[in-house]
Amino acid sequence: MVIAWSDNAPIYRQLKERVVGMMLDGMLKPGDALPSVRQIAAEYQLNPITVSRAYQELADEALVEKRRGLGMYMTDGARDKLLASERERFLKEEWPAMVERIRRLGLGIEQLLKAADQGGAR
Repeated sequence: MVIAWSDNAPIYRQLKERVVGMMLDGMLKPGDALPSVRQIAAEYQLNPITVSRAYQELADEALVEKRRGLGMYMTDGARDKLLASERERFLKEEWPAMVERIRRLGLGIEQLLKAADQGGAR
């Protein structure tokens, strides 16, 4: 798999967000091991320090735990913690801008629900 890294954010942060996405999507489950730093570094041609930094941030947030000699593992409750923080961030940061745009465009709830049922506005 080829990953295109964006210039808009540091690579370690993008890698962290990819792991968070895997946790939220259920691709990683509590107790699952994360791929090793060396494996990720080799697979995506990254500096191992970059990978370690992403993993360290996940550990600092208690989303993964280090098991000495074994690697990093997703913690119990990590998905629930992520869902709560992502929901809060969405409601505080993204939703107000969406509401303003909806008002500006004069969209009604019926139009929005119909578009959602159709998989987006077409």
